Amino acid sequence: MPLDHWQPLPRRAARLAALEGAFGGLFIPGAPLAAVWWFFDLPGGLWAASLGLLVGLAFGGWIGHRRLTRTRWRLDAQGLGLRRDLMWQLETRIPISRVQHLDLRRGPLERRAGLATLIVHTAGTRLSAVTVNGLDEADAERLRDTLAHQLDQDADAL
Repeated sequence: MPLDHWQPLPRRAARLAALEGAFGGLFIPGAPLAAVWWFFDLPGGLWAASLGLLVGLAFGGWIGHRRLTRTRWRLDAQGLGLRRDLMWQLETRIPISRVQHLDLRRGPLERRAGLATLIVHTAGTRLSAVTVNGLDEADAERLRDTLAHQLDQDADAL
């Protein structure tokens, strides 16, 4: 498959992101909403507080799933492109000449799902790195190897 077209992330990455988002949504905004309801003894009591937790859980899961289903990547001769489209579209372009080094990270849940996170460290400050999470493990390794190979060829030309 040619890498110069926008590639979607695998569906299993969206499911994992939904799980992570649901966990985050349970605590923000779910827990504060439930605590306020419980603390001020608003109508509905425990049922309304539980409903607040469920709303936070569902909202976080929805945001996490949507974030990864609307993320695309591509690799072409100029470098790596990343397009995220949650509400506003954000397109990040990393020219090959700016890549310093590459890392692959696989957490326990990512390993189980066959996913990996590619971290592209770029020239600049200590915090200039682009993270592409939810990649298929084979795609992440191929991206890393291709970018590293292109980086080595550019370094040889200097």
